[in-house]
Amino acid sequence: MIRTLIGAAAAVVTTAGLAMADPAVVMAPGGPGGGYDAMARQPFEAMAADGIFTDGATFTNRGGAGGTIGLAEFVNANRGNDNAVMSMGSILVGGILLNDSPVTLEDVTPLARLINDTGVVAVGTNSPFQTIDDLVAAMKENLGGVSIGGGSAGGVDHIAAALIAQGAGLDPKAVNYIAYDSGADAVTAIGGGAITAAISGVSEFKPMADAGRIRILAVTSEERFPGIDAPSLKEAGIDVAIGNWRGWVGAPDMSEEGRQMWLDRLTRMHEGEAWQKVLETQGWEDAFLAGEDFVAFLEEEKARQAGVLRDIGLID
Repeated sequence: MIRTLIGAAAAVVTTAGLAMADPAVVMAPGGPGGGYDAMARQPFEAMAADGIFTDGATFTNRGGAGGTIGLAEFVNANRGNDNAVMSMGSILVGGILLNDSPVTLEDVTPLARLINDTGVVAVGTNSPFQTIDDLVAAMKENLGGVSIGGGSAGGVDHIAAALIAQGAGLDPKAVNYIAYDSGADAVTAIGGGAITAAISGVSEFKPMADAGRIRILAVTSEERFPGIDAPSLKEAGIDVAIGNWRGWVGAPDMSEEGRQMWLDRLTRMHEGEAWQKVLETQGWEDAFLAGEDFVAFLEEEKARQAGVLRDIGLID
């Protein structure tokens, strides 16, 4: 699915009679309305609002296989393109490992980690489960009978579900996990009773809870999350704290000039007023880490996730 956005600031430039430069080519390796989709689009909105990048962008959504389908398409179509970027994050790191993807993050140009999205455990409003204790009790009674939906298999939502089971003294390998392309799909599933519960980020689930479509039982942050009337898993006695970071990478073989161009834009965006409003509106935590610091973080994250996925039996 391909969509085009031209920021408001770009429209002002165009109406002033100036020709627009090349729009950015942007891949979101997840479905429309999901976390990767927002991570692809919201930075462009902020950069346009602050006059940092006003040339518009063309977006492609390509979900599936933990983001590796979108990653492969991005790599194959954009080699050497300084104007091509892709949203990515924790789920993609796990997706590459779980799917034994021939295309990896070694094939792209790391740019920056931008945010952390606290996880949320939720059920439908008609669910008999009123608390996280109720849900865990049902898992203890019949683990396979409690279906938990979320993002791609092997991603942070799946890992969170497995860690909850493990924290309750259950076999994490036996969790009945159902993968969806986006949090929006998981909301539809719990609302319709197709699954027992779901895990996704605050940015996807809090608006749904505020609209009365789902009920939040717990959050995966160390402490309670502002604006959500539910305990952290740790507060509920389950020793689990996990978040879903997201950021951007550039095209394979991006020039050093192109890399510095995007790092400068993202750094200016991070310092700007429009991005601070985005963080507040989306419920994202600021987790900015750019350039070589992000490269080092990615190496640590790959090793960390590989260890967790082995521990819960998802990879050898």
